[in-house]
Amino acid sequence: MLHKRVARARRIALTGLAGALAVSMTACASERGQDPAGEGQTGGTLVFGAAGDPKNFDPIFNDDGETFRVVRQIYDTLITYKPGTAELEPGLAEKWEASNEGRTWTFTLRQGVKFHDGTPFDAEAVCFNFDRWHNMKGAAAQSQMIYYGDIFEGFASNEGDISGDPLYASCEAKDEHTAVLNLTRPKGAFPDAFGLTSLSMSSPTALQKYNADEVTQSGDSFSYPAYANEHPTGTGAFKFESFDRAAGTITLVRNDEYWGQKAKLDKLIFRVIKDENARKQELISGTIDGYDYPNPADYQTLRDAGAQVLVRPINNILYLGINQANNPKLQDVRVRKALDHAINKELLAQNKMPEGAKARDQFVPEEMNGYTNAVEKHEYDPDKARQLLAEAGAENLTLNFYVPTEVTRPYMPNPPEIAGAVSDDLKAVGINVQMVQRPWNGGYKDDVQKLGKHDIHLLGWTGDYGDPGNFIGTFFGREKAEFGFDNPEIFNALNAADAKVTDQAAKTAAYERAAVLISQYVPAVPLTSSPPAIAVKANVHGLVPSPLTDERFNTVSKG
Repeated sequence: MLHKRVARARRIALTGLAGALAVSMTACASERGQDPAGEGQTGGTLVFGAAGDPKNFDPIFNDDGETFRVVRQIYDTLITYKPGTAELEPGLAEKWEASNEGRTWTFTLRQGVKFHDGTPFDAEAVCFNFDRWHNMKGAAAQSQMIYYGDIFEGFASNEGDISGDPLYASCEAKDEHTAVLNLTRPKGAFPDAFGLTSLSMSSPTALQKYNADEVTQSGDSFSYPAYANEHPTGTGAFKFESFDRAAGTITLVRNDEYWGQKAKLDKLIFRVIKDENARKQELISGTIDGYDYPNPADYQTLRDAGAQVLVRPINNILYLGINQANNPKLQDVRVRKALDHAINKELLAQNKMPEGAKARDQFVPEEMNGYTNAVEKHEYDPDKARQLLAEAGAENLTLNFYVPTEVTRPYMPNPPEIAGAVSDDLKAVGINVQMVQRPWNGGYKDDVQKLGKHDIHLLGWTGDYGDPGNFIGTFFGREKAEFGFDNPEIFNALNAADAKVTDQAAKTAAYERAAVLISQYVPAVPLTSSPPAIAVKANVHGLVPSPLTDERFNTVSKG
């Protein structure tokens, strides 16, 4: 089927919200004059408070929201999302077509687009990027497993702990403006996944000039080349100018040659302010223009100070991860169900999460196809939890509880506070909890996702696109160190659902079946979903909150 502005029957119920959430627009004078749409002044600089340092600026090597916020301004993807929704719309590809039962994707590309270094964006550039990702080896491949690895399931030469049958077969530049991507089998994540920030298009010229693939590894740490740190080159509305690590400032400048709606701002600066309270005080004092994920307890304080609190639609999940490989007691499903029964999720949502947060009994958000009331539910019941622990011979259970610090996530506004509430519930049923706090970008993700050091841990997910596989497929589609289990029935059910590309009813039913199996097995405990917010000054206009946290700043002005 040929796609232009796609209205998908299976998309999550998050559309139609842009108008309700967009900031009111007012025109004001400026030294550069009115913007063409009369939506506030053009020109000037906007300073946005970031919660942490970016990892680097090469999209393929990243999985972190703070990095993606910057990267999205520099790069574009073949397909993108309509502002304020998870609905697909054209990006660098004006249209796309699936054939051969979903094994072949043909992209008709925009004409006249150039990368920031002047390199033409064309079909050869598209294929260069896909070939680059597929042919990565060693540390470069190890470093990009989160998104590319999950979607494409392997590389041309799997090395180290990388395994899997690669989905990618080839890419052909049929002509200058037509790129044909060939897959080895259908993949239900497409076309949505073509909008993933990790799959943004980079300049082939810059990639080669600045040795983009020369990633080195020392222990669990990776070092990235000049392209990723100093010369990121996309087609986006802003161009990279500098990253002052000492000052913690990333500076982007307007791309006057942008193919789409040109940025209203001259400069966009992201300033790293790791303390959430400090970000709040700087916004109130006027030294920054906005920041993400304000503490829910501060919403009214910010409004009283004249700031705007823009609330996103819900599209995330917070969960208590369980590592069966690290603790034999956790291999007993009765123990895992006891953990679920022990936690008062309603109270957690009410007391520790943003206004509008919901308790969850499964990993597919209620707003998305694939959610089902048929899952096995484990309501809050401390007595039942104690009973199950006794039956399993785990009355004296001790668990190492890994908790991230120096981070604020959409699903997890204050990790230590949330962990404290969960820990209190577990202790109340007789579990001895030993909390281990690790910095988010200082070892936490490696400890839980790669090394499996934990017994239990806090983590979550914000949906990247409107497909249930982006949730339960990402979590439980294959064996992972994070969860430490091997369940072929669940893996096969998720693989079967992911292979259904054209029959959406069958795909939804297959994901519902997988959700039921997951609820019975309890590889982790779903906790809550939250509607995270962005706070900006009163004179900031045009920022449209996205359920995918996919905000673009080219529409933003100050006035």
